[in-house]
Amino acid sequence: MSANALFSPFSLKSLQLKNRIVMAPMTRSFSPNGVPGADVAAYYRRRAEGQVGLILTEGTVVERPASSNDPNIPHFYGEQALGGWQQVVEEVHAADGKIGPQLWHMGVMGEHRSGWTPAQPFEGPSGLLAPGVPKGNAMTENDITDTIAAFGRAAADAKRLGFDCLELHGAHGYLIDQFFWDGLNQRTDVYGGDDLTSRSRLAVELVQEVRRQVGEDFVISLRLSQWKQQDYEAKLAGTPQALATWLAPLADAGVDIFHCSQRRFWEPEFEHEGSDLNFAGWVKKLTGKTTITVGSVGLSGEFLAGFAGEASEPRSLEELHRRLDREEFDLVAVGRQLIVDPNWVENIRHGRTAELKGYSREALSTLV
Repeated sequence: MSANALFSPFSLKSLQLKNRIVMAPMTRSFSPNGVPGADVAAYYRRRAEGQVGLILTEGTVVERPASSNDPNIPHFYGEQALGGWQQVVEEVHAADGKIGPQLWHMGVMGEHRSGWTPAQPFEGPSGLLAPGVPKGNAMTENDITDTIAAFGRAAADAKRLGFDCLELHGAHGYLIDQFFWDGLNQRTDVYGGDDLTSRSRLAVELVQEVRRQVGEDFVISLRLSQWKQQDYEAKLAGTPQALATWLAPLADAGVDIFHCSQRRFWEPEFEHEGSDLNFAGWVKKLTGKTTITVGSVGLSGEFLAGFAGEASEPRSLEELHRRLDREEFDLVAVGRQLIVDPNWVENIRHGRTAELKGYSREALSTLV
């Protein structure tokens, strides 16, 4: 299989990309007191110089008292933090790159390993960390309204600072995903309910507000996952019909790209359907929207095991090329390979397989 599809240009609304490779959002925790500095800006610039088509930043939290559980995760509010992000944008654009922030609220979380905690208790749909495990506050409707407004302000700031698009983090058991999941959303008001469509109301209203702030031509991506950090086997939509019912209101609300997170991109989403389509493939088929696939691209082991300490070695991209050639999805997100090697894209493009690097957890301790 050729790599031609991977290195073909891509265009959507105002977003013009030189290739189909996206740097996946990867938490780095190098922003003391929430402020990204010159080292963070240089880190992203190196990926732009390395010809990544689109950089999605690490998750950066919106303005809520307990949106983060880590003092070194960047903020997307406040003069100092936004000034830091302005520098990131300028560095990436100087290297002819494209970049979007991933806007984030963690929801109900456990304490960070450092012992740091936010000034107020964690918040979520029902105050649950995992099914049956209370850990924080159940959000009031005023809390929800304020959270939606905070995402809207962040979106407006992203456009004002010159970012090329933005992403909303609705995956992996964080706040937006906590509302989707019946295991954590036990609400009886309009933001809860027995069906996934009802539990998607917060996400729909949030996307609508973000769209209102950025206008029609600015690309909005929404990251989704079936699995949760609290439960790897969780599945919000067990059938294609359930998936279509879940996603249609989100697409109508203004999502341009669905970033479909799975642990291994080559695994079929609905084996019982007799199809080998992965999560991104089904989402594209059902919605007609642009999709990003992600999950252990170019590595032998999946990323959760990698963060737990398991090392991974480079692996063939033949299956990725096969799926991209048949247009199963549109874009490909790469995480750990771009943490260890800012030149991964060029090494792949020119067949320099001997220069490909494996991943180990030690890579997280520095910004290469």
